[in-house]
Amino acid sequence: MSLASITIKTDAEVKKEFNDICEELGLNMSVAINMFMKTVLRERGIPFELKLSEPNELTYKVLEESMKGENLNGPYDTVEELMEALNA
Repeated sequence: MSLASITIKTDAEVKKEFNDICEELGLNMSVAINMFMKTVLRERGIPFELKLSEPNELTYKVLEESMKGENLNGPYDTVEELMEALNA
């Protein structure tokens, strides 16, 4: 097996915190990053869910309106009433 080097740029504080966690786990950064890369290869993708952590502007608007009781539908007494409103 031949070895290759990778150079990455990251925030100094991110590097320190990552290194600290790796050390607590009994690893060094090189081993941890190699574990990540091998998992990507095995799973043929990123081994964790990628998602936005913050709701977008529309979601905030809808949440705010619902808390004010605005733009709400229902209540419905039957499924038919609900379906009629959804199809309107």
